Amino acid sequence: MILKKIMVIGVSAGAGKSTFARKLSEVLQIDVYHLDTMFWEPGWIEASFEDFKSRQQKVIINHPQWIMEGNYRNTFDMRVEKADTIIYLEKPLTVCLYRVIKRWLTNIGKDRPDRAIGCNEKIDMAFIKFICTTYSQRKKRTRQQLHQLESTKQVFILTNDKEIEDFLRTIAN
Repeated sequence: MILKKIMVIGVSAGAGKSTFARKLSEVLQIDVYHLDTMFWEPGWIEASFEDFKSRQQKVIINHPQWIMEGNYRNTFDMRVEKADTIIYLEKPLTVCLYRVIKRWLTNIGKDRPDRAIGCNEKIDMAFIKFICTTYSQRKKRTRQQLHQLESTKQVFILTNDKEIEDFLRTIAN
């Protein structure tokens, strides 16, 4: 199993992408790049599409190994073209919602390493509604997309904590 250029994506916020990517980084000794830190400027200001795309291209071009964590469909194809592995985390909607709320409560007023500096943890009803109303559609679309990529990429779909732990344990050996 060759794991050098890895995309970590998930069904939703709260699926565990950032945590998993950090653990994967520790096991493989490959730097992880969080797309949220490339997309958001301090104070929750969106980067221009060109800046966002350019930041990803610099990693893809300048690093022989990388883990990129995050969904961002508008640059998915650019990353998948160069990736050898896609790891998709698909936790149930209730788990994702619970984790989003827990993360907010745990990190109120704090920066996180997977976000740009000055983007303190926040939550609002629009975000919760987005998660709830797009979950099923994203799950279906992502599964279809990954099925099409299975012939050219290593694709791993992990749906529970045991599968995640087993995967990390397997690649560590």
